[in-house]
Amino acid sequence: MASTAELETLEAFILRLADAAAGVALPLFRSLELGEINKGNASRADVHFDPVTEADKGAERAIRALIEAEYPAHGIIGEEYGTVRADAEYVWVLDPVDGTRAFISGLPLWTTLIGLRHRGRPIMGVIAQPFLKEIFLGSPLGSRLITPAGSTPLRVRDGASLAQAVLATTDPHLYSGDEEPAFTSLRTAAKLIRYGCDAYAFAMVAQGTMDAALETGLKAWDIDAIIPVIENAGGLVTDWAGAPVGPYGGQVIAAGSRAILDAAIGHLSAASKAADPH
Repeated sequence: MASTAELETLEAFILRLADAAAGVALPLFRSLELGEINKGNASRADVHFDPVTEADKGAERAIRALIEAEYPAHGIIGEEYGTVRADAEYVWVLDPVDGTRAFISGLPLWTTLIGLRHRGRPIMGVIAQPFLKEIFLGSPLGSRLITPAGSTPLRVRDGASLAQAVLATTDPHLYSGDEEPAFTSLRTAAKLIRYGCDAYAFAMVAQGTMDAALETGLKAWDIDAIIPVIENAGGLVTDWAGAPVGPYGGQVIAAGSRAILDAAIGHLSAASKAADPH
């Protein structure tokens, strides 16, 4: 593990990366001139519309340029521009605009996700929402919310049962096959579920206003940044079988308490499957 001084240096740098991404994406948010390209698959109902914009591409270019300038030996895995040096000791994992559908709809629920792996394990991450001026930072030094007003510690809430829990997922229609009844069973068992928040919902788990968030079909860049934020706020992140999330994402659930995680996995585990590495 890196020393405290090294972690502090990397924290300062990851905040620079978030600021650079915001400098590109924020001026394009709610722009009437924003164009988009559909990289979806017309033959699949679940991904028939998968937009990418210049905000996504430009923000990732800005992040990658800083990494290449400051840490040229580090690896990069990015949603828009692929992978370099994946076997490096340190690897940055980038989703420049997570929630592009929210972005093009003018909803401030998109985020920039920047994660850092050390020897294959996520050790640091930010979930940044520049329109709201919020950065959720997690590392072995702790998790905290950084705003213009200052920095405050993040802590999950504990003690609620699943029947009292507030859950979130991006879209109930993402679940198919065995996943659909498993998700429906979990949704029915919980007090409340909210939709459409993408990675911002995971930030709310870290902040303690939601109890759990789950997704399916995630890629590494969708989850690597989130894991350190939640875990260092006292929460847990696993796959649907309760095992650690692997290097390719897949089915993921994050919870503020072991009791809620175990209860949720009781509904989900029968539908668990290995992540797709492609």
